[in-house]
Amino acid sequence: MNISVILGHPYTYSFNAAIAATAAEALNKQGHHVLFHDLYGEQFNPVLPDTELVSDVPEDTLTALHQREIREADGIVIIHPNWWGQPPAIMKGWIDRVLREEVAYTFPKGDNGGGVPIGLLKAKAALVFNTSNTPAERERQIFGDPLEHIWKDCVFSFCGVNVFERKMFRIIADSTPDLRRKWLEEVKETVAKYFPHHKESPST
Repeated sequence: MNISVILGHPYTYSFNAAIAATAAEALNKQGHHVLFHDLYGEQFNPVLPDTELVSDVPEDTLTALHQREIREADGIVIIHPNWWGQPPAIMKGWIDRVLREEVAYTFPKGDNGGGVPIGLLKAKAALVFNTSNTPAERERQIFGDPLEHIWKDCVFSFCGVNVFERKMFRIIADSTPDLRRKWLEEVKETVAKYFPHHKESPST
């Protein structure tokens, strides 16, 4: 299976980077083909040009590559911190430029975009791993857990991926090395749950 792993964190040695590396390693061990992208590392341009907005044709080869891979991905894993209840700008720009109409979704013939979308992504499941310094109770009661709605309802359900799980690791600022190791084990278990061992079919 082709699994896209997308990391959005500017610091090379962040816990987000550790999550991404752990997820990618676990997927490789399960026999999957990992399509890994560190958005900051590859300097992905998050700004959607006006011409690209009109044409739906990416202006650079990197964005075109992301679109091809996400279209064919059998699974998707997203990793980023919680910044202001939202993904970092580079991740939001990835959504804007990669999950375009006729790539991730479409509309029925004759619908100008005001109706119910038809999801096009073939991914069997999507996982999102987030980090935060906001206590869970405050996240739910004061902020309404916006990241859950963004990824589950506004992105993946919209694009046809209805098997979804998101895990938030907190409080990062106070976390110990032992706790972080425990969290990384949880990442491995979650990845294995949704993307179990894949054995290539024998050639004919």
